[in-house]
Amino acid sequence: MKGILIKWLVLTAAIMMASYLIEGIRVSGFFCAFFTAAILGILNVFFRPVLLILTLPINILSLGLFTFVINALLLKMASGVISGFEVYGFWSAVFGSLVISIVNWILSSFVISQGRIERVDYIDLKKGDGDRWE
Repeated sequence: MKGILIKWLVLTAAIMMASYLIEGIRVSGFFCAFFTAAILGILNVFFRPVLLILTLPINILSLGLFTFVINALLLKMASGVISGFEVYGFWSAVFGSLVISIVNWILSSFVISQGRIERVDYIDLKKGDGDRWE
């Protein structure tokens, strides 16, 4: 349960980052981005698999780049549901989905499946006798 909440917050942060970087995306506040992340998650669960199957030939011909168009479509759908979240134009949606995907991937790489932040362990080497490291 904690893992879902952390992934939800990571997606919220990605949406906020996209609104700061892309001019055509506007978020009225944190809670608006929080609910947008929830709606975007629900849309990704129910509609994305259907859209990927329906557009499979185009997606294969474009070497998977059409997936960004599907993500942009889902982002525009989320902007239609949430009143404080607005996406102006197709290219803003495409670049916004690209930014959200990249930021979500980077931030999610620090979170393991149990919802904890992954700790990086370092090995402390000391120079021993001669030229050997221990």
